[in-house]
Amino acid sequence: MHGIETIPVSRVRDGALDLLKWLALLSMVLDHLRYVGLSLDGLYVPGRLAFPWFCLVIAANVQRVKDVPATFQWRYLGWLLLFSVISEVPYRMFIADAHSLNVLPTLALGMLIARGWQQKTAVDRGLALIAVLLAAIFSTHLMFGFFGVLLPLAMLLVFRRPWYFSVVPGLVCVAANQWQVLLSSASVVALSGLAMCLIAPLAGWVLLRHAKHVSPPAMRRWAYALYPLHFLLLLFVRQIVAGPM
Repeated sequence: MHGIETIPVSRVRDGALDLLKWLALLSMVLDHLRYVGLSLDGLYVPGRLAFPWFCLVIAANVQRVKDVPATFQWRYLGWLLLFSVISEVPYRMFIADAHSLNVLPTLALGMLIARGWQQKTAVDRGLALIAVLLAAIFSTHLMFGFFGVLLPLAMLLVFRRPWYFSVVPGLVCVAANQWQVLLSSASVVALSGLAMCLIAPLAGWVLLRHAKHVSPPAMRRWAYALYPLHFLLLLFVRQIVAGPM
C-alpha cells in the first residue's frame, strides 16, 4: 500500500492524487475482504486496482519533483521500511498461508528504482541497482515479484505520454499478477482480474488528469498506520463471521 506520502513541494495539495490514494486504499480493503470467511471472490476484480494505483502514486511523486532534498528521500524510504516491519506480523496473522512478504517492501524497492531513473545521481543510481538486484534475487519472497518492483518505473516512463502508452505498465501489471495461473483458470473472475490489471494504469491517469477539482482529506504520514491496522480490523471481522467455536 504505498506511495502514501505526497512530496511536500508546496502548500497546495493535489486533490486528484489524494483521491487516488483513498481509492487505492479502498480497493485494497475490498480485495482483502475475500479472506474474512464470506463468499466474496468477485472482490478480486476491483482489488486488482490497489497495487498499480499505489505504484502510480509513487510515479507521480517522483515525476512532480526532480530535485528533492536527500533528507526527504531517506525519510520517505525510512517510513516505508519501518511499516514494512510493523505490518508483517498483522499481515501473517490475517493471511496465515502467505507465501511472500507484505506489499511495502515491493513498493520501497520500486520507489528506489523509479527515483534512480529520474535523479541520475551516483547515489540514486547505485540504490536503484541494489534494488533491482534484491528484486531479482528475492523475487519469490516479494509480493507481486520482480515485475511488481518494476511497475513504478513503468508508470514513470510513460507518465507524460499519450494515453495509449498505458498498455506498457498495464502489461507489467499483468505480469506481476500471476497471469499464467489466472489465464489457465479461465473463470470469469480471473479473466476480469487480468483485464482490470491491464486497464488500471489508464484508469489512474484519467483520474489524475480530470479530478483536479476534488479535495478529499489529505493522506499524510498517519496513513502508513492504516496498512497494518486494516489487517487487524479484518481479522476481528473474520472472528465475528466465524462465530463461537
